[in-house]
Amino acid sequence: MSSAAGHGDVRAGGGPVPPQPGAFAAAVRVRPLGDGTFTADLPAAWTVGGRPHGGFLMALLARAAVAAQAGSGTPLVDPVAVSAQFLRPPGVGPVLLRTDVRKNGRRTAVVSVHLEQSGRSCVEGVVTTGRLPRERAAWTDLPNQPPEPPGNAIDLAATPSAAVFKLTESCDVRLDPNGAGFLHGHVGDPLRLRLWARPRGEHPDPLFTLVAGDISMPVTFNLGRLGWSPTVQMTAHLRSRPAPGWLRIQVESKAVHGMWFDADATVVDSTGRLVCQARQLALSAINQG
Repeated sequence: MSSAAGHGDVRAGGGPVPPQPGAFAAAVRVRPLGDGTFTADLPAAWTVGGRPHGGFLMALLARAAVAAQAGSGTPLVDPVAVSAQFLRPPGVGPVLLRTDVRKNGRRTAVVSVHLEQSGRSCVEGVVTTGRLPRERAAWTDLPNQPPEPPGNAIDLAATPSAAVFKLTESCDVRLDPNGAGFLHGHVGDPLRLRLWARPRGEHPDPLFTLVAGDISMPVTFNLGRLGWSPTVQMTAHLRSRPAPGWLRIQVESKAVHGMWFDADATVVDSTGRLVCQARQLALSAINQG
């Protein structure tokens, strides 16, 4: 499969193809109603198993919060932290986002965002906005992962799982087969997976790093638990703006207790800069273990 525009493609004459507005930027667009509420559409192309992707919903919450802050004239328009409770999965189609600016400070602002569909609350979140740093980090301790997927990395769009993992239509996702024993029916590998992701047709932005922080299949697949694993709560910290190119993601779990498991994702951009950290608490399909 060819690379997405803006990620190394060239014209017939040899020149680079400029990045075009892509599917992700269009998908997270919100429309203001003028009273702190916004409407948006949840597209089928950003779903897993027929339900909107959790990281995509986090990005939509952040987009609505930033739009609410921009309307108040504040310069604090970068999302720096997003926390969400997933009450019930919304379906593909229109949603309403209600925002409430809870704090307007000099360095941070706090906005609550409720995503509703058909009069029912589906996701309740709190978004902290501020300014993402542009300087290099004074200290980091990050996974040792190549900036680009190796030649044997698995293109998820070319696997049977793409029928379920619909977001591969708009997002290029590659999986490192090393350590992903579930691919061959093996149980017992550590609950740690490595992936690479980038949106098709555009460069990654801070909102897309929220998608990347939830892009992995459940790490409990390596325990043989291959069923649906719904996220109950997720918190993400955005650390800097991503550079163009692949985002590298390492996801690992610290503990699996009964049906409950945690998953920590570290997202690093093509230059080696930390761009997002995400932690979620989820339920695994214990009956399939």
